[in-house]
Amino acid sequence: MREVLDDLLRWWRAGEPVGLATVTATWHSAPRQPGATMLVGPDGTVVGSVSGGCVEAEVYELCRAVMASGVPRTHRYGVSDDDAFAVGLTCGGTIDLFVERIDRNTFPELAEVAAAIAGRVPVGVLTCVDGPPGRIGRHLTLGPDTRRGSLGSPRLDAAAADDGRGLLAAGRTGLLHYGPDGQRRGDELTLLCSAYAPPARMIVFGAIDFAAAVARIGAFLGYRVTVCDARGVFATRRRFPDAHEVVVDWPHRYLAEQARAGQVDDRTVVCVLTHDPKFDVPVLRVALDLPLAYVGAMGSRRTHADRIARLREAGVPESALARLSSPIGLDLGARTPEETAVSIAAEIVATRWAGTGERLSETDGRIHR
Repeated sequence: MREVLDDLLRWWRAGEPVGLATVTATWHSAPRQPGATMLVGPDGTVVGSVSGGCVEAEVYELCRAVMASGVPRTHRYGVSDDDAFAVGLTCGGTIDLFVERIDRNTFPELAEVAAAIAGRVPVGVLTCVDGPPGRIGRHLTLGPDTRRGSLGSPRLDAAAADDGRGLLAAGRTGLLHYGPDGQRRGDELTLLCSAYAPPARMIVFGAIDFAAAVARIGAFLGYRVTVCDARGVFATRRRFPDAHEVVVDWPHRYLAEQARAGQVDDRTVVCVLTHDPKFDVPVLRVALDLPLAYVGAMGSRRTHADRIARLREAGVPESALARLSSPIGLDLGARTPEETAVSIAAEIVATRWAGTGERLSETDGRIHR
């Protein structure tokens, strides 16, 4: 919803209905993930995408029809369907869509959801996408300590709120299945939980030219990027325009303070690019003691060997050292800062999704795990 939120909220505030299509499930090589949305406004404007262009023309007509009727609909596109190739889904994937009309009556909590997203406060939206006609399209919104709306049953609301907060804490969007009164062994009702947690963080230590390129690609990937260096003459906003913030501080002190303040989590990635022992070793000691998603450090093979020896001398256990990606990045033959940033980003993505880093043309089996 983030992609379409500004336009959605503008029409909602104006009292104009819109059609909203949301990807609820995918299989095989579908190009967009669950939670991806496409909005059709009252004037026919299209915002967002549910398939990267494969089925948008057909989905546009669905949104227009649902916007006019007010009756939610589900639809599946896949290679087994006769209409899949007719609308262009030739990539071999399958997607399930839920199409609903959004206005002040169908989703009165939208303004609160938008305010939470804008304020970087975690919020989840549970929508009934399959079940009895009276339940389909109902919404329940969740914050860490709040709950608004109803899915049609107090017991269902309570069960869905518990499970939805679990997905929200993990920053995951997914489907939940229940019986008509919230029974967890039932499957008569299907809910889509869309989780809107603050963006994951990328913290880049070392205000060098490689850091500028890494900050740029980190922001492109959706991270909230911080560049930190103790040298104020180098750590400037002018040198790092793509970073969300530039901090002048000793790296180890900054990271420890951020951890104590609860500002890093298991989605946070840390890139140490200083290749200077007086900076590297202290900050890596802190980083490798935290449950971070990724910790990488730049340097040559010789620098890496020296760094590992220093970390061992500092008491860092072997289990923690095994989590260190050093030398940082995948072997792409990178030379320039921009190419090196691609190498680092590729390793981060591969680590996140358990990718191998191999050429797809030389592998067999499914592309998307």
